[in-house]
Amino acid sequence: MLILGIETATARVGCAIGGHEGVLGLNETTRGRRHAELLAPEIDVLCRQADVQLDEIGCIAVDIGPGLFTGLRVGMATAKALAHALRVPIIGIPSLDLLAFPVRRSPKLIAAVIDARRGEVFWALYRTVPGGVQRVSPYTVGTPADLVADLLVTNEDTLAVGDGALRYRRELEDGPRIEFAEQFLAHPSAAPLVQLAHARALREDWTSPERLEPLYLRKPDAEINWVTRDGRHRG
Repeated sequence: MLILGIETATARVGCAIGGHEGVLGLNETTRGRRHAELLAPEIDVLCRQADVQLDEIGCIAVDIGPGLFTGLRVGMATAKALAHALRVPIIGIPSLDLLAFPVRRSPKLIAAVIDARRGEVFWALYRTVPGGVQRVSPYTVGTPADLVADLLVTNEDTLAVGDGALRYRRELEDGPRIEFAEQFLAHPSAAPLVQLAHARALREDWTSPERLEPLYLRKPDAEINWVTRDGRHRG
């Protein structure tokens, strides 16, 4: 089964095609908040590079967040539309899982951290297990200080990965024995998305497009700003 993976949860727009032979093609670009403009052309180029027709795709995989609201909306809408059009199932995988998977060989506690803007981060903690990683904390949104508090409780050597870890490096260094993954691992990638989705597809662990929900963790900024203005008006 060929899987098309769509990744738009952060500043990067990515797509990949893969199956039992691994990842056959990968396109990724970071060009500002142009997810809606870039995603469809990137998928078209990817299919031509991999010599795959869309009607050969047997499943769509998509990053369900947490992440930037606009990017998530674009990725989810595109993935659902393609799954409907091709009449194939869909698999959603959280962005923090995608950050942790490429560093799965680390013996340290893994902290996957995404910049949530407004002085906050999304994070989850993971441990290495045979063949991958296992999440050992909830998906969480909070300040870098909240994450440091979580890490102080574990009191373990930690590998922090993601753009949120890099942005708030100085604050996170207040935690216990922390190391930072390299810049090229700062964003979730469509390559591990396809890999993880393929393992789930083999178990037929998928859903229908209409039942897939995003993992936001907090309300969109526009809604938060509206509530704030409304509150001030009432006061």
